Amino acid sequence: MSADFISRLIGTVLFALIGARIGADIPPAVTGLPGDATAVILALVGMLVGLILTPWLTVRPWRAIRKTISEMPVDVLFMALAGAFCGLLAALLAAYPLSLLEPPLGNLLPPLFSILAGYLGLTIFSVRSREIWLFLGERLGGTRGKRWGSLGAERQILLDTSVLIDGRIVDIAQTGFLGGTLVVPRFVINELHQVADSSDPLRRNRGRHGLAKLNELQRDASVPFKIIEDDFPSIPDVDDKLVALAVQLNAPVLTNDYPLNRIAEAQGVQVLNVNALSNAVRSIYLPGDTFPIRIIQEGREADQGIGYLEDGTMVVVEGGKVYMDRTINVNVTKFINKETGRMFFAVPENKR
Repeated sequence: MSADFISRLIGTVLFALIGARIGADIPPAVTGLPGDATAVILALVGMLVGLILTPWLTVRPWRAIRKTISEMPVDVLFMALAGAFCGLLAALLAAYPLSLLEPPLGNLLPPLFSILAGYLGLTIFSVRSREIWLFLGERLGGTRGKRWGSLGAERQILLDTSVLIDGRIVDIAQTGFLGGTLVVPRFVINELHQVADSSDPLRRNRGRHGLAKLNELQRDASVPFKIIEDDFPSIPDVDDKLVALAVQLNAPVLTNDYPLNRIAEAQGVQVLNVNALSNAVRSIYLPGDTFPIRIIQEGREADQGIGYLEDGTMVVVEGGKVYMDRTINVNVTKFINKETGRMFFAVPENKR
């Protein structure tokens, strides 16, 4: 049974008892009904309220808090806790003088000020965490200070939604070739959640795959990674927000979205395209080279056979149709190199 279902059962019983108790305490003269009838009616109302509202009061707020904490970078989480502590400490110092005020202010202001100060401290420290770390690094100096300061000063690479959905970024990051901290803005994560909640099964699966890859990056201690809260409320489009953030941080954008690629380059933002990287590291063979290939389908022309290298590169083998479903050695005659990828032309080695 799901947590929602269990909470609804408990809430139905609990609110029914509360409703029955309230109904039993209401005098019959007020409602014009016998006490038992009022209790039954309010119990039924309580059951309905409990059935509808209980998950929204218990399970779902807890899930939202848990998701926020799990997605929050460690440095931001640490600063949020420090901010809440500072806020509550300030509230503690102010509690005694506030309690000396005349009632009801003396009774209400101390707890209200504690809640407000804790919330403000948590919010301010978490939103400005990067600047605070940098400030501490500059003031403290030394190895520890440099490490703290580097949280805001090192090279940052912004990830967009498409590259997380694609998923290859996890393997690329683990190689260590990127040379910087991978940064995901909160508005990109929000867009991923919207895709994952889509009514279209294909979009929903893509969104969930992107969230899974995001979690992999977060949990991999070997990959420098963080989530930032920077946003541009006046800019509605996520791609435009990302480009504006890249300009602000002077950071490149890692993507495989061609329209975003063009928009970013037009505004002077460096773009790291995953598809371009994939094409660049594909196998390269020169005319005269020999390699094995398995023929798996017929080509467009007569007697042609088609095979694929491990990286997906197509190999057209002239006279290869007779070798269908067999692995043979082929000799490269020429290759075509385009932005969309490479394609090799070859002949069976025994026909050179």
